[in-house]
Amino acid sequence: MSSPLERTAFDIVKTLKNHGYKAYYAGGFVRDRVLGRPINDIDIATSAKPSEIKKLFRRTVAVGEQFGVIVVLSGGMSFEVATFRKDGSYSDGRHPDEVSFCDDKEDVLRRDFTINGMLYDPFEEEVIDYVGGRDDLKNRVIRAIGNPRDRFAEDKLRMIRAIRFAARFGFSIEQETWSGIRHFHEEIRVVSAERIRDELMKILTEGEARMGLELLDSSGLLKEILPEVSRLKGLQQPEEFHPEGDVFVHTMLLLENMRNPRKELAFAALLHDVGKALTYSKTDRIRFHDHDKQGAMLTKDICSRLKLSNRETHDVVDLVAQHMRFMNVRDMRESKLKRFLRQDNFTDHLELHRLDCVASHGKLDHYQFCRDKLKEYESQPEEALRPPRLIHGEALIELGFRPGPLFKTILEEVENAQLEGILQSREDAINYILSKYSPD
Repeated sequence: MSSPLERTAFDIVKTLKNHGYKAYYAGGFVRDRVLGRPINDIDIATSAKPSEIKKLFRRTVAVGEQFGVIVVLSGGMSFEVATFRKDGSYSDGRHPDEVSFCDDKEDVLRRDFTINGMLYDPFEEEVIDYVGGRDDLKNRVIRAIGNPRDRFAEDKLRMIRAIRFAARFGFSIEQETWSGIRHFHEEIRVVSAERIRDELMKILTEGEARMGLELLDSSGLLKEILPEVSRLKGLQQPEEFHPEGDVFVHTMLLLENMRNPRKELAFAALLHDVGKALTYSKTDRIRFHDHDKQGAMLTKDICSRLKLSNRETHDVVDLVAQHMRFMNVRDMRESKLKRFLRQDNFTDHLELHRLDCVASHGKLDHYQFCRDKLKEYESQPEEALRPPRLIHGEALIELGFRPGPLFKTILEEVENAQLEGILQSREDAINYILSKYSPD
């Protein structure tokens, strides 16, 4: 109990116990402690009612009081403190219509999976396991508590959560639990886009993304939440560039090689070739003309459907739109290459290109060329990629030019010449402009 998180959680449990209530750590903390994994948060389950919890602690937030959940703020951290409860029916497939308070065992029995259904007494340093969670952790199994179909009928998102936990830990899914997912997979449509998005992003970024996507596919869930990716199965590619197989296989190999990606990069990796389903043609060989452009438009629609933020959408779409530009880097003029290398999130662009190559032909010459160029520019005495502008719009007005579309053309042309090393000073820039353009 060395971390501030655990010390503060212990004090909350101590306060509850000192006032005559049962209180335990619950859920993910117990699972991760048994597995020896890092602890990021601690939820607390207690016999105290929400009104009683609010009286005992100075700073609280009633985020889900109707479901028995109060957030206690202490030590700059937040802790969900939930009253032991059992749930009524779930008419919306997400929230119970009503809850009633109960003892700790009944509380555990309404939870999702055995590995998340254990309690921990920090005073006795004892795991309390009514559902066989420790055995399932030992045997590396994801198993629904009770009847799987009941658990999935209550909250359809649990189907994706089962797959997320299986992928994160490298566990198998118990047969009846898997059958329940297969039975209910079409009902994932009733779950909000935001909840699906959050689980999907975790599958893509928590490790073993390939396993997670393949489980989504074999369960039937993938064609419900991302039909555009499901359509890549069986879509053949030219063997000279893609000896690995069809577009879906290529995408899975790409996901397999990701290591701790930003969620925007991970989502772009999944979607980078979705445009191929729309652009397939076969003449002298299989071709996917403009699949990057078509894929970017399709990606924008997918991001909108899953309610990504504008910033996230921009980054994901940009990665998909530009992933084929690397094939031309050796032929770019120096100014164009510098602009390409200095763009926002270029590290992600470069990593997506590397992943794309590793998952297909394996050639990394364009990747290495870009790395070498970046190193070359960074070693130069002045900032070669982003030199201070030689001239601004105000100077064009002083020269007699009227503000308008021509301003952008002139300024960009001057910067290109600067990046090429043709122009070195403000005087050079002015002379260059007046040699090519006449003020009104």
